[in-house]
Amino acid sequence: MLTLPTMPPAPVAALRERLATTDVLLGAWTFFREPLAAELAAQAGYDYVCIDGQHGLHDEASIGAQLTAVRAGGPAFPIVRVRANDYGLIGRVLDTGALGVIVPMVNTPEEAAAVVAAGRYAPAGGRSFGPIGAMVRYGTDYVGAVNDRVALIPMIETAEAVANVEAIARTPGIDALYVGPSDLALTLGLPPGPDHDDAVFVDALDAIVAACRQSGVIPAVHAEPELVAKRAEQGFRMMTIGFDFGSMVNGYRDALAVGRDARPDA
Repeated sequence: MLTLPTMPPAPVAALRERLATTDVLLGAWTFFREPLAAELAAQAGYDYVCIDGQHGLHDEASIGAQLTAVRAGGPAFPIVRVRANDYGLIGRVLDTGALGVIVPMVNTPEEAAAVVAAGRYAPAGGRSFGPIGAMVRYGTDYVGAVNDRVALIPMIETAEAVANVEAIARTPGIDALYVGPSDLALTLGLPPGPDHDDAVFVDALDAIVAACRQSGVIPAVHAEPELVAKRAEQGFRMMTIGFDFGSMVNGYRDALAVGRDARPDA
């Protein structure tokens, strides 16, 4: 039997509590393994930082290191995107210290229910007990409050998911639905990208937001800074707008362009 050590509590406001103090949650996303990338994102003041274990370059060790770095950087809510809707993966990142899990390609209410089963302790779910890393970060009190603190966030990124979105949103234990616009666009017959004016894409976003409102679930989306006003008007309350990969590439390119223009031989 696991004996719980005595540890000082170190609370991080739950996702829904953050919405009570801000109109829209703005988040950062890390693809690279470097812990400093996550620490800088938290330090910058983002409401949450998501460590991408699906398409990012992360492994289990770098996810753990970045969760520590987010904590060091500030009060950002720590989220991990796992690579699949897998009981072991979801429980593992929560045990390591994630307070939110984004799960890709959730297309049915049954798949949403599997997310809840993996992410919440009984009687709300079937998560296996052993939150070693989480207790180090958040104290022994973590155990009693965790079912109310952890955010479980299926991704809606296919036409099938949109067709089932009302039932997915009604799944007990789901906190937010997160739109992956590029994958969603592909399944709707459009090129991948953060935005489209095509009616089929706009209608899909409207249906997702409506389902979230009906069920009291947070509508979330991958976005760009210039899309914040548009997405907020559409009803989204949680948007990821900062990405380490794009920031690094653009920063290097912009600096080089300025430097080349300023050279005496330009």
